[in-house]
Amino acid sequence: QVLLMESGGGLVQPGGSLRLSCAASGSIFSIGAMGWYWQAPGKQRELVAVVLSDGSINYADSVKGRFTISRDNAENTVYVQMNSLKPEDTAVYYCYAVVRTSKYTTWRIYWGQGTQVTVSS
Repeated sequence: QVLLMESGGGLVQPGGSLRLSCAASGSIFSIGAMGWYWQAPGKQRELVAVVLSDGSINYADSVKGRFTISRDNAENTVYVQMNSLKPEDTAVYYCYAVVRTSKYTTWRIYWGQGTQVTVSS
């Protein structure tokens, strides 16, 4: 079993910053992609940012230049630094990781429980 534990959400004023963290633990043989999705009320879950095992990174257009994703492979942790936050960034943020639990298993996606980010004055 693999668990993803998120932290760092909260309430911030427009223009402010937050840093989300997500640590993977459990039966981990290898981790491929790690990243973040968000889901605003009444909307579908959408990709925010992803970092692959080779270090390649992709961002949603709406966050380019404001958000920075990074990962610590030694700690199985992914971060997203969110700057210049806007009210439209308000959502529940979910981290995910694509994991193999042994060399005999296939890749599987695991999700965190979600953390609320609210941008409001």
